[in-house]
Amino acid sequence: MSSHKFILSGGGTGGHIFPAVAIANELKKRHPDAQFLFIGALGRMEMEKIPAEGFEIIGLPVQGLKRKLTLKNITVAWNFLKSYFKAKQIIKNFKPDAAVGTGGYVSLPVIYAAQKERIPSIIWEGNGHAGLANKILAKRAQVICTGLPNMDSYFPKEKIHFTGNPIRDSILQTTRKTEALEHFKLSPEKKTVFITGGSLGAKNINKGIMHALPQLLKQNIQVIWQTGKSFTEKVGKESGYVSQFIYEMNLAFTAADLVVSRAGAISISEICALKKPSILVPSPNVTDDHQTKNAEALSNKKAAVLIKDSAHMELGETIVKILTNPVKMEKLSHAIAPFAKPKSTAEITDLIEKELR
Repeated sequence: MSSHKFILSGGGTGGHIFPAVAIANELKKRHPDAQFLFIGALGRMEMEKIPAEGFEIIGLPVQGLKRKLTLKNITVAWNFLKSYFKAKQIIKNFKPDAAVGTGGYVSLPVIYAAQKERIPSIIWEGNGHAGLANKILAKRAQVICTGLPNMDSYFPKEKIHFTGNPIRDSILQTTRKTEALEHFKLSPEKKTVFITGGSLGAKNINKGIMHALPQLLKQNIQVIWQTGKSFTEKVGKESGYVSQFIYEMNLAFTAADLVVSRAGAISISEICALKKPSILVPSPNVTDDHQTKNAEALSNKKAAVLIKDSAHMELGETIVKILTNPVKMEKLSHAIAPFAKPKSTAEITDLIEKELR
């Protein structure tokens, strides 16, 4: 039997890149002799991240559409055409058995070219609001995997599989809570809140928590706080564990009674998989305000508490309200359970295997 070949495309942000890597790794586990080729956008973060994960990548000159009426879109259109024809050539030479798109504008010319060559295509949409590329590709895709339920207002119902979002295996490696607290040198006697604004931090979440610290200390609440690089405030040791970047995310989640986070697709999936009570503060600076839609998918089912970025000064009060109310904590944990998809990567890979020609 000849070895399988897979083309994967998605990029611009970690939310598109790392799910593609997770899927490729799962395929590689099942098909050790398979060949993989990633296609990314020149100058974007995938051109550096994908080779670091051990996969080959080719870059296209594709750019994102400018949302305002501007002459720059003429260049964007020209670069799209160039990228489409280049992708078509790559696909003809490589002859993949399946093409997988994880969103971002680079996936549009690549997966569209694969569809035109009659290569089975599988797309994944992690957010509660579908991106433009995926909306266009959905018509010809064989399979559409979604990170959140109820996406049939965007995609043909019969193609949708609610698989959840691929999350890092390391997140699911559980330890005992006492060990996790010990790692951060925290007290088992206090309630713990884990705050993360993503790898770059989130200015307003940081401001809100800084303002809330005296209130949290008073209530015997300690923090594990990933602040991101731009944070320069001095925080006393008595508040808990404060760091620009936390590598042991699984330990931070295990130690936490409550999580405060942005509402990116992957962050939400991790919180769901671990069934953690959470406060979601969507970033207002994302395309189509999709983080708010992600957060609403949970808050409408009372599976998380949503606080607007502009209301960040209310964070302290809300943290105290939730952590001092065991019934509320229990309800949040219970309501989030149906959203949990810890085997997401395996489910997506099963669907890809079904489509192999």
